[in-house]
Amino acid sequence: MILRHIFSPPNNTRLSHLCGPTDEHLRTIEMALEVRIAHRHEQFKVEGPKAKAQRAMDMLQAMYEIAARPIQPSTVQLMLSGDGSADGADGPTLATRRADLKPRTQNQAVYLDNIAEFDITFGIGPAGTGKTYLAVAAAVDALQRSAVQRIVLTRPAVEAGERLGFLPGDLNQKVDPYLRPLYDALYDLMGYDQVLKEFERQQLEIAP
Repeated sequence: MILRHIFSPPNNTRLSHLCGPTDEHLRTIEMALEVRIAHRHEQFKVEGPKAKAQRAMDMLQAMYEIAARPIQPSTVQLMLSGDGSADGADGPTLATRRADLKPRTQNQAVYLDNIAEFDITFGIGPAGTGKTYLAVAAAVDALQRSAVQRIVLTRPAVEAGERLGFLPGDLNQKVDPYLRPLYDALYDLMGYDQVLKEFERQQLEIAP
């Protein structure tokens, strides 16, 4: 099976961190999952058995979300050891532009069940386990089902105990770097043009 994906909007820094030095991270995934990964700029192709190819593509997406900073080889190994440990886990199916999404581990299934049941859900876990991406996917699914009227994006700009200081620019310029993982997930799940339209309709809102 061959899967293709374009990371949009393209970000050369994130793509570099995703691949690792001399594509080290891609080679690690290839060896672990027995797939072949080819890429040209932001266009990626994964070839292999259906389940393994899909797992590799999901992992690349999760890595892209955290690729604002360099990704350590230990993080890739952690994701490989944790991702897919409960393939076929029971859980809600989310309708998005990327076809229907389902949890790939039992913890992800519990996470999505809690999001659906409770008003506030705290997701705690290692980087790259899909916390941000699944939360955004659940929000997009709820918006498309008209279960909610709008999606409000908010994210703490600093870690606890840190001071941010003065930031130049307007509100969007100040918070954009901190909301980038949320934007990236929205672009992937809804499409860049659709995200812009939802902002114009005020169905997407930023509240830092």
